[in-house]
Amino acid sequence: MPPKIAKRGLAEVLLEQGLITEEQRRECIAVQKATNLSLAHILVERGYLSEEDLVVTLSQQLDIPHIRVTNYNIPKEVIEEVPESLARQYQMLPVSVTGDVLTLAMADPLNIMALDDLRLVTNYEINPVVAVESELTQAIEKHYGVGKQSAELYKKLVAGDGQEEKLEVVEEKEDIADTASLQAEAQHAPVIRLVNLILVNALEAGASDIHVEPFEKVLRVRYRVDGVLEETQNPPKAVQAALVSRLKIMSNLDISEHRLPQDGRFRIQFRAREIDFRISFLPCYYGEKVVMRILDKGNLTMDLDKMGFEEQPAKAFGEALAAPFGMILLTGPTGSGKTTTLYSALHKLNTPDTNIVTVEDPIEYELFGVNQVQTQSQIGLTFAAGLRSILRQDPDIVMVGEIRDEETADIAVKAALTGHLVLSTLHTNDAASVFTRLIDMNVEPFLVQSSIVLAAAQRLPRRICAECKEPIRVPDDVLRRIQFHQQPGAEPPVFYRGRGCSRCKNTGYKGRLALIEAMPNYPDLQELVMKRAPASQIKNMAIKCGMKTMRQNALAKAAKGLTSLEEVLKLTAAD
Repeated sequence: MPPKIAKRGLAEVLLEQGLITEEQRRECIAVQKATNLSLAHILVERGYLSEEDLVVTLSQQLDIPHIRVTNYNIPKEVIEEVPESLARQYQMLPVSVTGDVLTLAMADPLNIMALDDLRLVTNYEINPVVAVESELTQAIEKHYGVGKQSAELYKKLVAGDGQEEKLEVVEEKEDIADTASLQAEAQHAPVIRLVNLILVNALEAGASDIHVEPFEKVLRVRYRVDGVLEETQNPPKAVQAALVSRLKIMSNLDISEHRLPQDGRFRIQFRAREIDFRISFLPCYYGEKVVMRILDKGNLTMDLDKMGFEEQPAKAFGEALAAPFGMILLTGPTGSGKTTTLYSALHKLNTPDTNIVTVEDPIEYELFGVNQVQTQSQIGLTFAAGLRSILRQDPDIVMVGEIRDEETADIAVKAALTGHLVLSTLHTNDAASVFTRLIDMNVEPFLVQSSIVLAAAQRLPRRICAECKEPIRVPDDVLRRIQFHQQPGAEPPVFYRGRGCSRCKNTGYKGRLALIEAMPNYPDLQELVMKRAPASQIKNMAIKCGMKTMRQNALAKAAKGLTSLEEVLKLTAAD
């Protein structure tokens, strides 16, 4: 039976409980009529109500239980009782069948139309329970997957054009020779809308990367949000070739070439701002994998002082940038924010009386007043060749995107020793390994110790969601094991975690913050470098000289309630 007070509807129940105002009710109902979205979704999206408040209120007022659908392992035969089209349309999921009663998790159990439709289709009595909408959406994707609905929907979109069979060619293992046909498919309105939808959804989710991955029977799309990959709704496998071709056309790449990797970029207009995408195509067994890096200037922090570095690394970084010459090297894995930090440093140094030239692969952001050179290895314009030419351009400051080889390292070091401030990146795990890595690249130790001004390492831990942040108690012995040292006489810190809410998609995290380990070239380090000492010895000496390690800086962030101890342990190694 439907809930006993269902005739009043969701808005009336919430209004009666004082959880929304009459103005909000009218506004959301108007939006609902215009968009056909669920009222519960609109209320939560506009911030008038949290998902948790909504679920608890409905559960109490309707006298029905609420469940966490993510904790349920639902048998396949139960899922098959409810058609995918109805599950997606009404945001509902079958949980169990007992006799002639179907227990149904719903975001809005007051939706009489949904209950009536399902009763007619299944011939079951419906026992509704209430669930968090975001969890319900994830559970529907998990249990129904891509399903037949999306594929059928796409076929309807292209119906009448006779293109369905052409799209099926993506599952063939043979080469695609008909470039004209492939280009025509990529220019169809449904394909264009699909690509735009993928891009816009990524931007609205705050993603840094988009992954399009081909498998035997599935085309998977994932977004990297706050450093973690999360799966979204997958497009039908049938559109794979057309989708990849559309992206190649947008990037001005060769759509007939699908055996070799290709790299490109394109730019779109989104909500009155321009967004760049750096795109890479990699041939895999079942087609080309596509990864797009989103470069949004609107999210670029160009002020080093606002990046939130701890006191010691912030001071060390500032002093290094004030040096007249020498090398500043930043290390860290891909996606750790090195480029953002270097651009922020250039922004600080960019004055009318300074000539700044960069050589990059690729140029991620355009900086006014900075002369930026894009490498083109196919015509011989490598980092080393570009750097040689830059030194003939009377530069004051030089940025090299990355020191990848012995030749580039040698030229960069010599430039740093002849009156230039050189900024670059290097792939090592920590700051101390910068010295040993350059020596491994056959740079003489005396050149290394005399050229480096600062070596730094960077990570991007996730920030605890402000909406669901809650304090936790951490035993003293755990704090000792993770090397947290409290100042004598200081108040014990309060550590936090994110409980999980609709705002953070139940992850407990929203956004990221910059974490840096900055190692100035202390005089006591130079003798160790000359002796080719291992990185561990260099690091220990730097700690004695006053350097704060990555773990210490991360623990300081956690003690301020900015990140969690789990993130600290995941991203930093013990000292």
